[in-house]
This record gives sequence, C-alpha cells and structure tokens, in this order.
Amino acid sequence: MKTPALAAALTLGLLAAGAAQAQNLHVNPQNGFISQAVKVPAGSEMLYVSGITPDVVPGAPAATPFGDTKTQTLSVLNKIGAILKAQGYGFEDVVMMRVVLVGDPAKGGGMDFAGMMEGYNTVFGPLKNKPARITSQVAALVRPGMYAEIEVQAAKKP
Repeated sequence: MKTPALAAALTLGLLAAGAAQAQNLHVNPQNGFISQAVKVPAGSEMLYVSGITPDVVPGAPAATPFGDTKTQTLSVLNKIGAILKAQGYGFEDVVMMRVVLVGDPAKGGGMDFAGMMEGYNTVFGPLKNKPARITSQVAALVRPGMYAEIEVQAAKKP
C-alpha cells in the first residue's frame, strides 16, 4: 500500500521540480522589438527595479544637463544593468519594462520615441528574448531636463 503513495509523492516532487526549473516564456512570434507577453513560471525568483533616472552628463549645456533621450536611455539602462548584475540577474532576465518619456522641446514637445529605441536596441537588440514593455509620455519627471525614467521586473529560476 505504501508503494502507490510513494510513487505518487515522487511523481509530484518531480513535477514540482520541473516547474521550478522552467524558463520564462517570451511570446514574440514576429521577433519584434518587444514581447507581446512573457509567462513567468511559478517558483521563479523576482526582482523589481524602481524607476531609474539618468545621470547628469559632464559638460552638458544647462538646458539639457542629462543629454538627449537616447543618451538618457543609455544612462538609465547602464544603471539598471549594474543593479541587475549586483543581484545576480542580467538583461536577459528582464520580463517587463515600463518606460516614461517627457516631451522633448527639440521635438516639438513630443516624446522622442526613436531616440529611446536607439538606446533600447543598443542593449536589448542583440538579445533573443525581449521584455514585454509599455512606453508612455508624461508631463514631467523629478528634475527639469530629464526625459527618461525606466523601471523593470526581472525573473529567473532559483
């Protein structure tokens, strides 16, 4: 009688172990710039990175102390990369990204989506799995001249 119960327990244990070892599933059928969705398996370790803003560019004009949108995006992604690495993650583990952009006066007050994409593609372009992402325009960020703030969520198997 103990044999069927033992077999059932072992089967459940193996199934649970298999689920814990599952990879994130990126839904990106057309190999686009972002995933349409990312499925994170149960038991994954999660890392939530707060909204990160750019650093001041040494020698930049007072009107644009953080540089243009591309420069700011790269600054933010470099800072996020350091946070990820310090916690044992990499950009390949990012499953969700939220990007907020302020309208650039040099672009008629509209967000510089193309500039953000140039910076984004520098980091995420070479990667097979892209995060799900939203990009929105906001009225302002915490300091004048900031055009980009990014937050990410990362997941990986334990």
